[in-house]
Amino acid sequence: MPAQSAAPASSAVRFDAVGLRYSEDGPDILNDVEFNLPAGSFHFLTGPSGAGKSSLLRLIYLGAAPSRGRVSVFGQDTRGISAADRVSLRRRMGVVFHDFRLIDHLSTFDNAALPLRVAGQKPKAYAEDVQELLSWVGLGTRASAMPPALSAGEKQRLAIARAVVGRPWLILADEPTGAVDADMAVRILRLFVELNRLGATVIIATHDRELVGQSGMPSLHLEHGRLTEVPA
Repeated sequence: MPAQSAAPASSAVRFDAVGLRYSEDGPDILNDVEFNLPAGSFHFLTGPSGAGKSSLLRLIYLGAAPSRGRVSVFGQDTRGISAADRVSLRRRMGVVFHDFRLIDHLSTFDNAALPLRVAGQKPKAYAEDVQELLSWVGLGTRASAMPPALSAGEKQRLAIARAVVGRPWLILADEPTGAVDADMAVRILRLFVELNRLGATVIIATHDRELVGQSGMPSLHLEHGRLTEVPA
């Protein structure tokens, strides 16, 4: 994979008394959430369905704004952020969406390579790296297939490949192993651990307690809109 730029040395993600509700008179999805994740750390985000895990990730990748409190990413306060700074921050992130968000008219290869293409790299420079990554996630023979022809598990693996291909500073993964078998889940975890070892900050939202237990990594646990930190 392409070389990663040097990541910031301090905080990757910080929440200060963050609350989130989707309507003025609606319930609190998140309630006074506070945490500070150092750059280069690895955390799982756990909690029951409806606890707010996807919403918390959405605040980090600037898909939503907090109703109150402050969210900082790479030391930058996201309140009132300019369009240019928003684009700059997002380019340092790799996001595995729960619903994949693949582009149906692009091949598996081109979906995986999209972040590199958007960054201005030429296919000749990244073709070998992209093919190697597709092979790692079990899609080496499916590079020319279009997303509608892929199974749910294949789509999930493609979404992971696209998220990590550019070696982002911050990887956010929403249930990245929910549609794959146990052996592939372990293989995917190894990929995330290796990227973390190379400097990426990793946050994985999951219901898979076995995966969390195997990793030996700490967790952030959400329940009823409130967060607690669980040591490794």
